[in-house]
Amino acid sequence: MNRWVVGVVAVTAATTMAATTANAAVPTDTSALRDAVTADAIMGHLDDLQAIADANAGSRASGTPGFDQSIEFLEEQLTNAGYEVTRQDFTFNSFRELSEPVFEQVSPDQVTYTPGEDFFTAEYSGSGDVTASLEAVDLVLPPGATASTSNSGCEPEDFADFTAGNIALVQRGTCDFSVKAHNAFVAGAVGVIIFNEGQEGRTDTLNATLGDAFSDDIPVIGTSFEIGNELAALLEQGDVVIHLVTDTLIELGVPTSNLIAETPTGRDDRVVMAGAHLDSVPDGPGIEDNGTGSATLLETALQMAELGIQPRNTVRFAWWGAEEAGLIGSQFYVSSLSKSQAKDIQLYLNFDMIGSPNYARFIYDGDGGAFGIKGPNGSAHIERTFEDYFASQGLASEPTAFDGRSDYDAFISAGIPAGGLFTGAEDAKTADQVGLYGGLATYEGEPVSYDPCYHQPCDSMDPIGDGADAGLYEALNAAYGGALEYEGVITNINTTALDEMADATAHAILTYAMSTSSVNGTAKASPVAGVKAGERLVSHFRR
Repeated sequence: MNRWVVGVVAVTAATTMAATTANAAVPTDTSALRDAVTADAIMGHLDDLQAIADANAGSRASGTPGFDQSIEFLEEQLTNAGYEVTRQDFTFNSFRELSEPVFEQVSPDQVTYTPGEDFFTAEYSGSGDVTASLEAVDLVLPPGATASTSNSGCEPEDFADFTAGNIALVQRGTCDFSVKAHNAFVAGAVGVIIFNEGQEGRTDTLNATLGDAFSDDIPVIGTSFEIGNELAALLEQGDVVIHLVTDTLIELGVPTSNLIAETPTGRDDRVVMAGAHLDSVPDGPGIEDNGTGSATLLETALQMAELGIQPRNTVRFAWWGAEEAGLIGSQFYVSSLSKSQAKDIQLYLNFDMIGSPNYARFIYDGDGGAFGIKGPNGSAHIERTFEDYFASQGLASEPTAFDGRSDYDAFISAGIPAGGLFTGAEDAKTADQVGLYGGLATYEGEPVSYDPCYHQPCDSMDPIGDGADAGLYEALNAAYGGALEYEGVITNINTTALDEMADATAHAILTYAMSTSSVNGTAKASPVAGVKAGERLVSHFRR
């Protein structure tokens, strides 16, 4: 059934939005759509995505049957709802680990580090089994006051005195992880350990990606600031011998797709785009990251059709492939646009991780007021629209930086205004944020992140059953009054967060879909600071 012919809900702009991007949009009456897009329906979609992962070795990663079936799941529903649905095919280089990695200190002490806790194999690392002396490369210890103070390993000159055959110890900061690893390889390093830089938000274990173009066949791992700092201190006293093992497979030219669904009505010279990546990491089902964004956009699209909403501006929904391999799907899409096609996109809204179990309400900092990284002209308008919406609901929110870690990156690089929502990933929640949003800052004396199962098999509809700390998740569920439960099982989704973010998502999409004003800008975003030019952890960071 083509749902677009069902009776039309009266959805009109109360007044025309202000033409200037300095002010937020005057809200369209979005209440009918917000009421129709429910957390329960979104959780049902997430349950379906979990079933797809369960049938495909626990993963929905691009290039796998789990991803293909996820595409088919969305495609069928969107087609039946009357959308113009297309697949955009492309290829990428996929990465997976074939066996568990090893990171050991052989001397002066014998220490075995735990994979997945103390260290991660860098995505797109080569393979190797090496035992060699460790050598520090241009470290900044103690770390500088601001992020990216360290330039460790960013210049070939940093390795001028490096001893070929050693393992390089480098610090996060300034340049891509791939640059650091490549410079080490050229200097004769047989392995690379990259540790976090050390400032607030840069202390946890690095789960880094080198990008799918990295081709140097040496083991590269990421670790925490604590471990890196300890190793650097040991080097001050004498020789440190390290044993590294990585066993990886990189497959070239793996086919995958983006899925695009467009409303059959609306101005095609003022397209409102809303996107979410559909793929998971190889090691998990990706229910929070990013089943939440994908399922929320699906339900919003279905309910717009069910309500018979006729947008003034074309709404184009996108579900990206290969985001976890380095934002490849969205980059491919934007690079495929002609100049006129890019100009016709009024704005892009990004929804990546919007149901974190220990959540905060983050809005991308479009005006650069908080982080000094502004988006293209019009991005401030989008930020204010979200801010004003949350304020109207009596809900706190705070900015998060355009730091290059999600699919908005390709759009802002092309001068297309962008914004969106995020509820937090691997960083620790602060006590102040607990006061604003609830949840936990610590558990048994240890910091608690927004998503304790980020990029793990337990990012699922049953995290405890999939290896998460049962005590922590029971405590989180209790702190949120049972909001992590679905059909009697504690999940990796906070349904309160999901409900709030889904309402904000529907509100923003419909507000811009019905707008008679344009926020489109052509000025490119300011250079990314802190995470510049692609410093992303796995899926989301290369630097």
